[in-house]
Parts: sequence; structure tokens; C-alpha cells
Amino acid sequence: MTDRSVSIAVIGSGFGGLAAAIELKKRGHDDIVILEKADGIGGTWRDNTYPGAACDVPSPFYSYSFEPYPVWPHRFSRQPVILDYIKHVAEKYDLMRHVRLGAEVVRATYDDEARTWSVELGDGDSLVVDVLVSAVGQLSRPSYPDIPGLGTFEGPNFHSATWDHDVDLKGKRVAVIGTGASAIQFVPAIQPEVGHLSVFQRTPPYLIPRFDREFRPSHHKVFEKVPATLLAERGAWYTVTESLSVAWVYSKALSKVIQAVSKRHMRKQAAGKPGLFEKIWPTYQIGCKRILFSSDYVPALAQPNVDLVTEGIAEITPTGVRTADGKEHPADVIIWGTGFKATEFLAPMQVAGAAGRDLHTEWKDGAHAYYGISVPGFPNLLMMYGPNTNTGGGSIIYFLEAQARFLGDYVDHLAATRRPLAVREDVEQAFDAEVQEQLSGSVWSACSSWYRNANGRITTNWPLLARQYRAQAKFDPADYEVVS
Repeated sequence: MTDRSVSIAVIGSGFGGLAAAIELKKRGHDDIVILEKADGIGGTWRDNTYPGAACDVPSPFYSYSFEPYPVWPHRFSRQPVILDYIKHVAEKYDLMRHVRLGAEVVRATYDDEARTWSVELGDGDSLVVDVLVSAVGQLSRPSYPDIPGLGTFEGPNFHSATWDHDVDLKGKRVAVIGTGASAIQFVPAIQPEVGHLSVFQRTPPYLIPRFDREFRPSHHKVFEKVPATLLAERGAWYTVTESLSVAWVYSKALSKVIQAVSKRHMRKQAAGKPGLFEKIWPTYQIGCKRILFSSDYVPALAQPNVDLVTEGIAEITPTGVRTADGKEHPADVIIWGTGFKATEFLAPMQVAGAAGRDLHTEWKDGAHAYYGISVPGFPNLLMMYGPNTNTGGGSIIYFLEAQARFLGDYVDHLAATRRPLAVREDVEQAFDAEVQEQLSGSVWSACSSWYRNANGRITTNWPLLARQYRAQAKFDPADYEVVS
């Protein structure tokens, strides 16, 4: 590295990428390019436009602590408003001049001699930077199940994350495959307009009431003139969501209380349809899959035009879905609510570190990184929302702000010393061993979920509380070695 400003490329323009860029700019680093493969910023909140799309964490907490937003229209904000907030933040913090749209990163290679990263884009262009920051997230690549006949269906079919708004669902027979966080939002939204809805459930989610409310202009005025009121709303929901983590990590008694609340809520909502509650009540340990906030999903399932199918899917046919009992469920449209490839970190990018080390080979048994940020042998590569930094109950933005501060300290140190760093292998291995040991006895090891990879390793979740991550995840030069 020569004696000049540190050049930085940030991959992704969602909450993580913007948090990284804002922190760096606050510290005086301005040689930043934000590489975004799409034609607009926003990450998952740009892509997920399905009917009913909203956050399942209250907006006063699902927002940057340094940028409160007194004009949220609802406590649980809808996708368009969250995207507006992201655009507002980007404009306010002068980020748009750093954004390069239509710039998909296909390969990143560390140059041992020049001690820089070469970044190749899908359009054939390339750039060279000192520091590479991945902020591609864990929920950016849709996942499809391995079901026979997947490509044989003759009607429209699409994933919830790539919703086809040109398809008219009115009066149609619609098959929804999957009952996760997205499905419980779009099923109630489309149920009134479709002719018939078949919802295919493999494992039901635990649901607790969604205490949503509309924030009216009068609320906005109070939030704006008395900022402490919005801070109190944020603090209250931090406490609520952190209590979920306390239940999953430390307190079986509290988890039983939450389970009782969930059971009462779901039983009451299913009362209008005999046998429905027995189908939707989970048999696995509460907390091992993400618990969901919903007050309209079960009532939608109770409607006359909805069938909840719990028999396993045998195959997709040209005209619908055939279940293991041989029954054909005809459909005009199939909607996949089957989640994301959350454990395939940084894919499909090819990343080569020092001496040509391939990142995905390093991660063949499951992704791992020091506080989810640094990997041995990959100098000046840092990640936002990397391995084991997901939360089982709270707001990921709380984690992202901690990671951004770590990144800022790292780049400040790099700018002062001009010497590239890589996390020490012994430090990262000890950290990973401790995390996996903590996770092995956690609630998340009790069932199969998107938290775990094919080998059963939990690669997504942080094993402790959010505040513990924030307290521990701090850059220390002693944890790193200088790359010559």
C-alpha cells in the first residue's frame, strides 16, 4: 500500500452496506465505492415486493440508532416505507455519489504482491481497492426445494422474493409452497382475491400476536418534537425482542411462558375451522426456528377457500402438485415461499485470498469468521452480517452497527499503519470453537431450519444476546497479523 487514502469497495447497498459506508465517511474515509448489482439500492427491501411485505421487527427498533425516523406510518412498517427510509438515509448521508448500480461482483482476488483486491464485475469491468467489504446479506438468494418435476408446471410460478406482479391471481387456484416468514405475510394478503388457495406446510411456525398499530400525524408530531418518546418506543421493543433471546439462550421458564402465549393465540385464531389448530401447532421446541409475529395468517387459513395441506409433496406436475398420498392438487399458479440460501455466504462470488486460497473451499464444512467479520488468509476482507451474526429474536441492524464500528476501527488502523492485516488463525479458530460449543447446546440445535447447513452446523446465528455481541465484537490489532 502506498501513502494515500484507503480505497474501499462495499458490495451491496442494503442496510449493511449503507451502515458500513456511513461509519467510514464519519471517520473521514471518502474513497468508497458501493457496488450494487441491481438497478437501485435497498437490498432485500428492494427485492421483496410481495403483497403484505413488511418487517417482523418494529420499525423504531428496525432502523439506525443514529437516524430515528419520526414519520413511520405503522409500528411494523411495510416494504415500500422501509425502502423509502433506506433511500432517505442514502441521500442524507451523501451515499448516492458512491453507489455504482448494475455492478455485480463475480470474482474478487487478493494480489499478494500489490497487497490489494482486484474486483471483477459481470460486465467485464474491474477495479482495484485496498479493502473489500462484503455486505451481501444472508437473505439475498432465493431457495427452491429439490422436488421432482420442479420445472414441469405449465402455469406461472415464482418465488416470493421475485414476485411477478403481472400475474393476475383473481379467481385463480393458487398453490403456496412453504409457510415461513414471507408466506405468513402474503397468504393473508392474497387470500381474499384468489378462487382457491392450497397452502403446503412442511413444519408450522410458532406465532405470537403482532401488536401493530398505525402512527398518525399526531404521533409523528410528538415523535419529532419530543425525540425521547421515539427512543422509548425503540427501547421498549429492544427489551421485548432481547427477551426472546434470553428465553432461547438462558431461560427455559421464559420460553415456556412464550410458548403458552403462542398456544393461546393460535388456538383462539384457529377456532373457526375444526382441526386447524392441530395442523398448525408445532411439535418442535419453541425458538429453534424463528418465532413469527402475526395476527392475520391463521384467520386466513380458516377461510372456506383455503386448504392447509400437511401431506408431503411427492412431485410437481404440469397442472399442480401431487402429494405423497397420491392426491392431485390442481393449480393455476404456484408461489414458492421457501426462503433463502442463507448458509451459502458470499455465493456465487468467487473469492481468492492470500496465496490463492479459495474462500468457499475454506468454508466447505460451513462458513465461519471472527465475529462474522474476518477470515484467516483473507487480508483486508471484512463482512457485514457474516457467519454467526444473525439474531434469533431481535433487529439485525443492532448487529450491523456494531460491525460497522469494528470496520471503522480496522480501517483507521490500516490508514495509520499502511500494513494489511489478516485475522490470526489461532484467534479465529478459538473463537469459532467457542461459538460452536455454545450453539451445540442451544435451542437452535433442536430442529432442522435455515439456521443450519447440510452438515447440521449452525452457521447463521450468534449464540448469545445482542448486547453481548455488541460488547465483545471490537477490533483489536493483537488479534491480527501483518501481511508482508
